[in-house]
Amino acid sequence: MKADVDTAVYRARRARLAAGMKSGVAIVPNAPERTRNRDSRYPYRFDSYFYYLTGFREPEAVLVIVAGAEPRSILFCRDRDPDREIWDGFRYGPDAARGAFGMDEAHAVERLDALMPDLIANRDALYCRIGADAAWDARVMGWVNEVRDRVRSGVTAPNEVNDVHALLDEMRLIKGPEEVALMRRAAVISAGAHQRAMRAARPGRAEFEIEAELLHEFRRRGAQAPAYTPIVASGEHACVLHYVQNDGVLKAGELLLIDAGCEVDGYASDLTRTFPVDGKFTAIQRDLYELVLGAQAAAIAQVMPGNAWDAPHRAAVRTLARGFIDLKLLTGSVDEVIETQAYRKFYMHRTGHWLGLDVHDAGDYKRGGEWRALEPGMVLTVEPGCYIRSGDGVPEQFAGHGVRIEDDVLVTEAGNEVLTRDAPKAIAEIEAIMSVRDA
Repeated sequence: MKADVDTAVYRARRARLAAGMKSGVAIVPNAPERTRNRDSRYPYRFDSYFYYLTGFREPEAVLVIVAGAEPRSILFCRDRDPDREIWDGFRYGPDAARGAFGMDEAHAVERLDALMPDLIANRDALYCRIGADAAWDARVMGWVNEVRDRVRSGVTAPNEVNDVHALLDEMRLIKGPEEVALMRRAAVISAGAHQRAMRAARPGRAEFEIEAELLHEFRRRGAQAPAYTPIVASGEHACVLHYVQNDGVLKAGELLLIDAGCEVDGYASDLTRTFPVDGKFTAIQRDLYELVLGAQAAAIAQVMPGNAWDAPHRAAVRTLARGFIDLKLLTGSVDEVIETQAYRKFYMHRTGHWLGLDVHDAGDYKRGGEWRALEPGMVLTVEPGCYIRSGDGVPEQFAGHGVRIEDDVLVTEAGNEVLTRDAPKAIAEIEAIMSVRDA
């Protein structure tokens, strides 16, 4: 399928990568297609690094960037094939792809092995992915060895190999306006899907029925796919952090935790809401929910330029620790509960992660052993939770409750913007929307 591509955006990214390589050559392959079973394939999803630099979505493609005084971008892709296009759809082919995606050169991917030795000859360094695919690593080293075999003719081979992801991770960490626009759209669609789920939930329905409502809304509003396997976890299932079976039955008196977000043109949303199956919070559910909501508010308040990455997590943990003590789930002072990590009995994960082309997006969290400072253009999730499993020696009224509230937050010059703000999370908002549930 043809797509409109702003070639200036991708050209600028490739130029920035080339500037960071000095006289090196970067080799970035697209993801391969994967067989699901027999002759059926999984739906194709391009490699995030490759897409970030090209906007090109076809499999069997490789990008080569040759740095230097006049850097070149070279795309290797599939040739046009009228017979295969009858079965699988449109292919650009090298000639059309060169102009459509702003490349300096384009060649059939079948020529990759023949051309790569010349492209890397007399270059100081290679920049490629390292250790992700043994077959690909061997192929790259085959090109290097072919150049080494020509040494007596005066040709030199690269004397170092660097991980291109290290450069790209830093680039991807700060989102440009075009990326933020896509993430806003994904957030709005996901928020609408969560509202639909709230209206659809009721005792007796299966978790997978609610999952179907989410997926329907994603596609209905133009998202290409879920960004990850949705979690639709009712009752005790909500205490399993990555529960994805989604085959339980919703019961009155239980909470339903939904962690689901869509992907729009490669960019992810990651959104969690928790609400009562029958539309009204019980007193215990209200206490636990308000605790997590307060922890999230404290964490979001710490999302601002200059604050350490860890600041939102520390704020959430302190609020949760105080709440666990007040509810008599833990004993001791707040500092003791934090120092001994006693709070981890009920809250065992971090408060967020980077978000972008990947749900757990590229970028380091520390620099030189210190938590890195937040900067405008970074996007992260803020997702505190509380998970009280049966059999943990807790009062019976608390057992079997899992609560998580998650939003996608953009760091701005003035502070932050909650991209997923359209998804209701105040108790009054949730109960209001569920009071007019679908028939």
